[in-house]
Amino acid sequence: MTRAHPLGQVPASPPETPVDSAPPAPADAAPAPADRGPGRGRRLPAGRLADLLVGLAYLLGAFWVTGRGWLNVHGRLLGSRPDDQGFNEWMLAHAAHAVTHLENPFVTTLQNAPEGVNLMSNVGLQLPGILLTPVTLLGGAPLSYLVLITLNLAGTAFAWYWVLSRHLVRSHPAAVVGGLFCAFAPAMITHSNGHPHITAQWLVPFLVWRVVRLTRAGASVREGLILGALVAAQFFISVEVLFLVALGVLMATVAHLVLRPRETLRLAPRALAALGVAGGLVLLVTAYPLWMQFAGPQHRIGHPGDPDVYTLRLKSFVAYATESIGGGPDSARGLAPNTTEQASFYGWPVVLLVAAVIVALRRELGVRVLAVVALVSGVLALGSTLSWGPEKTDIPAPFVLLHGLPIVDAMVIARFALITTVAVGLLLALAVARVDGLAARAPQVAAPLRLLTAAALVAALVPMLPTPLPAKGRVPVPQFVTSGEWRQHVAEGRTLVPVPVHNMTSINWGSAALAEFAVPQGYFLGPTSPTDDTGRWGTEPRPTARLLTAVGAGTRPPTVDAVEREQAVTDVRWWKADAVVLPKHAHEAELKAFLEACFGPGRRVRDVWVWDVRPLTR
Repeated sequence: MTRAHPLGQVPASPPETPVDSAPPAPADAAPAPADRGPGRGRRLPAGRLADLLVGLAYLLGAFWVTGRGWLNVHGRLLGSRPDDQGFNEWMLAHAAHAVTHLENPFVTTLQNAPEGVNLMSNVGLQLPGILLTPVTLLGGAPLSYLVLITLNLAGTAFAWYWVLSRHLVRSHPAAVVGGLFCAFAPAMITHSNGHPHITAQWLVPFLVWRVVRLTRAGASVREGLILGALVAAQFFISVEVLFLVALGVLMATVAHLVLRPRETLRLAPRALAALGVAGGLVLLVTAYPLWMQFAGPQHRIGHPGDPDVYTLRLKSFVAYATESIGGGPDSARGLAPNTTEQASFYGWPVVLLVAAVIVALRRELGVRVLAVVALVSGVLALGSTLSWGPEKTDIPAPFVLLHGLPIVDAMVIARFALITTVAVGLLLALAVARVDGLAARAPQVAAPLRLLTAAALVAALVPMLPTPLPAKGRVPVPQFVTSGEWRQHVAEGRTLVPVPVHNMTSINWGSAALAEFAVPQGYFLGPTSPTDDTGRWGTEPRPTARLLTAVGAGTRPPTVDAVEREQAVTDVRWWKADAVVLPKHAHEAELKAFLEACFGPGRRVRDVWVWDVRPLTR
């Protein structure tokens, strides 16, 4: 007896048996006599050896993508979005700080001092940051970032391989292909330019599988508790990815309802009972951070600007990404918002191959459901209009029905295609599994059939596979910060003001000190004003910050009048600053003259000038 679900036929019992396969041997089963011999230890079981080799292959692939960053961990920025990397390094540094100081991981005043930043309204990376705390403390935030961005790719690939090979298909080659596509498609590679919260999808396969299991008879409480624990964990990795998983599951459920209405309604009570248990657990664990996100200090609503700026074009699905073997610097121009949002870009061969799979296996419920999910999510990624190329048309698209909805209005629309990528990866895995099964039943044609399948996959997938991400040198953080000398001048939690006051300088200095001191401004999403919680980037600079920026740019002289001097004192008090610090700068002499006019003579400490403003701010 079997129970239908969107990915195929799941045996009613035992639940862990892969589709259409015999139960696997227990992991601790005794080896065959051939595995032992005089003077020889126990051999690694074939299944475990295969898993190890697959995992190593995925890890090598991840290092291939991120390798240029590993050549100089502390001297290079990986990818095309260095500011995003700086932001995430600070978040990892803050997570380690929160762990070691037992501070609130959901809100902080150590960035954008003294108003602070709502980390739940941004990308807090709470769970990865906590798990990586030992790495951050020992090797710094840049090392933690590279570890995370690399393991995200390898871990996501292996997680899909594990779930597919154990639960959804009986073919290891099919599981390998599914894991490869879901983790190394352009959607994941382009987000590796600076979005580790998007590529941290190592729990997503297990979430999908546990949802599939909800229709199994009995064990509603147990299934609900397991699913709830996974949802809660993903919540603290990336709320956005969790939301996309929920949308994908909803699309699959609706498709299943349309295709098999009676069966869906029959199975619904069991699934809803388990979902109720899961929902109760998730609410218990996430109630406070949810309040923080939607009503806490410095929360924001929506995303800055017009959501349609962050959309894909239809042509993007058949083109190649910037960082694909078949792509290049201009291959994605005008088809995606930027180099991190190229979430489709499969190329014509993959699109045609997937279309052929859907036609050939159209009688299978799982294939039809996945086809609907891929199509709907892909269309939603286009935004409010159907546009083929860079030029936007007036042809309305389905997303207009969702425009302005709460939560959806805070999404980057192109990321709907992340759901498409998973659906396509699962379709390819199912197709390879079916071919593998056919080859096993027809040995006389097995060799040519497998050879033809491999050739089709290589021809389709190789142009889409990634090239190494670019890397460039980073601006060095002064030794005054990296050596810990700052501790003699700034009390823990008080503010150090880098000059000029620049968002990324604040971020980079703060992360280098593991967020031990506060910094002004920063790189974050926050409310427009205390009375308007509409989302915006950053905050308005203080008057003195504007003056220092102008002096540093050479657009105004360093002279200071009485009003500006008084404003400078007001601003360092506002920042709760202990020290104002000037590193080496092209306009160092002018900036030094400005600061001396405001705060008196500075003091040379290591490689910076320091103005002790504690007498003014305490």
